[in-house]
Amino acid sequence: MNYAAYFAGNREKHLAELKEWLAIPSISALSEHKEDVNRAAEWLVQTLERAGLENIKIHPTAGHPIVYADYLHAPGKPTILVYGHYDVQPVDPLHLWQSPPFEPEIRDNKLYARGATDDKGQLFLHLKAIEAILSQEQSLPVNIKVCIEGEEEISSANLHHFLGANRELLAADAVLISDTELLGPGRPSICTGLRGLCSLDISLRTANTDLHSGTYGGGVPNALHAMAELLASLHDKQGRVTVAGFYDDVPDLTAEMRAELARKGTDEEALRQRLGLSALFGEDGYTYVEQTGARPTLEINGMYGGFQGEGTKTVIPCEAHAKITCRLVGKQDPQDILDKITRHIENHAPVGAQVSVVQREKGNPFTIDTSLPILQKAANAYERIYGVRPVFTKDGGSIPIVEALSRELSADVVLMGFGLPTENLHAPNEHFHLENFDKGLLTIVEFLQTI
Repeated sequence: MNYAAYFAGNREKHLAELKEWLAIPSISALSEHKEDVNRAAEWLVQTLERAGLENIKIHPTAGHPIVYADYLHAPGKPTILVYGHYDVQPVDPLHLWQSPPFEPEIRDNKLYARGATDDKGQLFLHLKAIEAILSQEQSLPVNIKVCIEGEEEISSANLHHFLGANRELLAADAVLISDTELLGPGRPSICTGLRGLCSLDISLRTANTDLHSGTYGGGVPNALHAMAELLASLHDKQGRVTVAGFYDDVPDLTAEMRAELARKGTDEEALRQRLGLSALFGEDGYTYVEQTGARPTLEINGMYGGFQGEGTKTVIPCEAHAKITCRLVGKQDPQDILDKITRHIENHAPVGAQVSVVQREKGNPFTIDTSLPILQKAANAYERIYGVRPVFTKDGGSIPIVEALSRELSADVVLMGFGLPTENLHAPNEHFHLENFDKGLLTIVEFLQTI
């Protein structure tokens, strides 16, 4: 079958459909958009019906609904679970958008709208690839299940519960996801590792009130000084985290892994200049790509306290606060890392300071062996369509549900992204390059036909 001709002939129709979906402001984080999230799920049901899938159902949750569908008519063939999400990020700051975020617009062969690349646009490729094969072949080469949620942007809390209660319904040999990126135009990649995540808040208190810096200065502890001292204790001058046991479950990077990561070809000097930095900084002994994809981190995301207004107020603050997140790799356990950081904070509390910690988010790291046959078949599909073999990468971000899908279903996960790093996901003017819309459709068809 000539799928290139099929997709070219249906391109305007497909883009019009995608624009309909993108026009629905399915912002999961904002309660005023709850009905919009529901509308996006209902739109999805209609699209799955048109594609020819079966057993389509909206599953209510304590939050936003999960949409399921399948087509199980390939006995003896693998079962592939396609996962994606139809919720999107908030759009603020609105004034920075060149066109309204929910009025999709094509400019310079790019589709602009919130959700264009994260994840409606990329997920839409799978729906249309499945529809194309069914319309042309009247059957699928594999068994397909589809699980699409409306809470990925708010940590997928209810999908975790749904997974645990519906393992048989979702059982699959592999999970197929498009929610990651290419390295650049014409440079495909397959993500084989995602860092885990954990977060915590620190509160520090000294006196029972703010104090006059003339009357008390030099004789009482300053909460901001104490917080600065405490936070400085978390790293050494070589960029390593000093929390006891932090690196216990971090694997060494093999020569083969380092060689594969080096294929990303990151120009560190160009990166430094683009970011307006006088120098890059990171853990000694590792390249920028290794530091941001295959090594763990502990980052201070916010520190606040004391007088914040205009001018001067001569006080000694009695309280200070900080927010910390960690990216995790290997077998690092989020709860274990949170407990180790909590102990470090309690043991390093400065004189005269009382500290308390609130532990928050937790997500496990994910990794998969690049030699698995299904990953090599995915690489073959990219190479066939893009003309170049993809690089196997370790991505610095976290998608906690990926590890949960792999663990709960005992399935391999194939992360076949078609976005670009420059497409402003989570930011104003989010867009999707239509070159990768076109090639993505063909790549997915090629992959499904060769598994």
